Amino acid sequence: MPHTRRTAWFIALLLVLGLCAALGLAVGGSTIALPDLLHALAHPGDRSDVGTIVWLLRAPRVVIGACVGMALGISGGLLQGLLRNPLVDPFLTGVSAGAGAAIAIGVAFGIAAAFVPAVGFAAGMGTAVLVALLARRGRGIDAERLILAGISLSALFSALVTLVLVRSGPANAATVLAWLGGSLANRGWGELAATAPYLAAGLVLAALCAPSLNALRLGPSIARAVGVDLARTQWLVLAAAALLAAAAVALAGVVGFVGLIVPHVARRLVGADARASLAAAGLLGAAVVPLADAVARSIAAPVEIPLGVLLAIAGVPAFLYLYLRPATATRAWGA
Repeated sequence: MPHTRRTAWFIALLLVLGLCAALGLAVGGSTIALPDLLHALAHPGDRSDVGTIVWLLRAPRVVIGACVGMALGISGGLLQGLLRNPLVDPFLTGVSAGAGAAIAIGVAFGIAAAFVPAVGFAAGMGTAVLVALLARRGRGIDAERLILAGISLSALFSALVTLVLVRSGPANAATVLAWLGGSLANRGWGELAATAPYLAAGLVLAALCAPSLNALRLGPSIARAVGVDLARTQWLVLAAAALLAAAAVALAGVVGFVGLIVPHVARRLVGADARASLAAAGLLGAAVVPLADAVARSIAAPVEIPLGVLLAIAGVPAFLYLYLRPATATRAWGA
């Protein structure tokens, strides 16, 4: 892809991200006029009603939503590049299923609400490690085993969640369903600070993986011939994807389809070069989730639609349209 065209797409993505962030700050249960929003942003210490809404309620949600979308977009791009399969998403590693099961069991046993995100993160990472170990073959990881292990464990954990929901009282069931449906409600700067180290670690690992993923586009044999350590690359990619996906689950619960659709769109915009496509997936994901959250808060206010439900409703038709188009269906991976 020509450099000028790729640069133009990145500028467009940055503008879209800014617009989506502004919409996330302006709309919700009550709409804030643009002059009032600009005044509140220019005066962080303002304790007026508008200033309180912007800085204490909506700004954390927008920033956290952007981080969640960025994490899921990059995580999906990493796994799709590693497996050379555009139908892979971050939760293939079992992160969402393991986190959901642990949260359901923890809530059923009366765990404090403050510890729920940490439990979800730890369980998600633990499940990802287990999936990787089950998929191990020699020093590396077998792609088919990875997919089968992820699907099998996800089915097992989904059954456990169903069992817990059946046996739980209404209050506990509502808490579990809120996590499974995905939401940014009641999230603040503290939750973001707690997950920031894991997000940062995942981003660093993703950057380290990008050159090797570019080589893998040409096939494993050629990648080995140019000096890529396939086993090391596989473990690095899985570690980065699991860290990013687990952090996203800890912040927002189970938010599906972002990690599936966003990398697919990013490659169509900026090409298959991993450095460009991962960066584009991060920017696009960071725009999509705050926008979806704004719609979820305002479309049926004061009732808030679960974020994961809204993204699934919009994401399934969008993905089917993108993937089933003849130009996409016949394109070779990495072209």
